[in-house]
Amino acid sequence: MENISGVAKRHSRGAMIECSISILTKNEERNIGACLEAVYSQQAVGPFDVVLVDSGSTDGTVEIAKRFPVRIERIPPEAFHYARTRNLAARLGTGRILVSLAGDAVPTSKLWLHHMTANFADPGVGAVYGRQLPKARAGEERHDTFEAVYGDKKIVKDPAHPNGMGYRFYHFSDVNSAIRRTVWETSPFPEELKTFEDLGIAKRILEAGWKIVYEPEAAVFHSHDYTAFQLFQRYFDIGYTLKRLQIWDAPGTRSSMMRGLLDLLGKQFARIKDNEARLLVPVAVGHDFAKSAGLLLGVNQRFLPLALKRHLSAYNVFE
Repeated sequence: MENISGVAKRHSRGAMIECSISILTKNEERNIGACLEAVYSQQAVGPFDVVLVDSGSTDGTVEIAKRFPVRIERIPPEAFHYARTRNLAARLGTGRILVSLAGDAVPTSKLWLHHMTANFADPGVGAVYGRQLPKARAGEERHDTFEAVYGDKKIVKDPAHPNGMGYRFYHFSDVNSAIRRTVWETSPFPEELKTFEDLGIAKRILEAGWKIVYEPEAAVFHSHDYTAFQLFQRYFDIGYTLKRLQIWDAPGTRSSMMRGLLDLLGKQFARIKDNEARLLVPVAVGHDFAKSAGLLLGVNQRFLPLALKRHLSAYNVFE
């Protein structure tokens, strides 16, 4: 615990905080210890503080977090709202850089925070997000999706030069990200969105003229496996959000989205040549079709009755 006490001492001397790390939790006792151990093991960075906002954990999450010098704020479960709670966590932090981390995301190295925040040396960078790697027991769908979305090459998304990236131009994830405080103050997480608030804030940041950097060296282990129907519901909400934010109608979005889904399908059919992998193909193809169907129905949800939309939404978007 030497690194932990060192951070606490730097704070007690009143040093200016370079960045604040906010972590949202609910029943994360299996992950929060490893997450905080990794956070407080960071090297080559200045002083930082950590704020944990817990929304009604009934397990040992809070007790485990109390072993670390974190500020813990507890809110009732019914008060949780993705954007509103992220904005609350940002207000509680004191750093000039606001780092967001999920309670079940574990930094892969002691230089995670350094790689993330070093990008702000460019005064035109408003936000950075890092790589997500599937956990050891994650299913094939997560491995395939993360391989497609989180590559090993750094990407600088410059609104002055969109470079025909399509929907990926707006991709951003607050599971593992950082935002310049002055940018967040003028472009906070959009509280009118019930979910995919990270997509909404990315659009705000880019439209304000700031660059967003994808930094693969700032990596975390993080993944959730989904059933085919859960993927359908998730992509239904993605389609709805893309349409609502007018990203779906932006140049290149539709073609790039469908091309990405077709690439995933092509990858599955290529596995038929592998005697062992071919057994996974039917399930994988079902997952990809579920995503495609969910996306297209979400984009066109205005034609569906409200009761059906409520059933199809993963995040109660239509409540």
